[in-house]
Amino acid sequence: MSRSCELTGKGVQSGNNVSHANNKTKRKFLPNLCNVTLISDALGQRYRLRVSAAALRSVEHRGGLDAFLIKSSETELSMRARLLRRQIVKKTAEAA
Repeated sequence: MSRSCELTGKGVQSGNNVSHANNKTKRKFLPNLCNVTLISDALGQRYRLRVSAAALRSVEHRGGLDAFLIKSSETELSMRARLLRRQIVKKTAEAA
């Protein structure tokens, strides 16, 4: 399992530890990933996703998983999230 967010695509970044003597050593900046269960209102199901804490705040801010996935582009989503997005769009189109 890769260390990247399934909703935003946020992943591992690299950089340097810089000491007081200005010595530089390589290091990794890991995203704050959480295993969460999010509920889709349109599909009426629960989904376990591995998302960053910032993405979780964005989901809450946009009004839930469905609204977040509809507004987001498919390029930054994981394959599971893309499939979920397509299902949600199809279900909302049927209801309208």
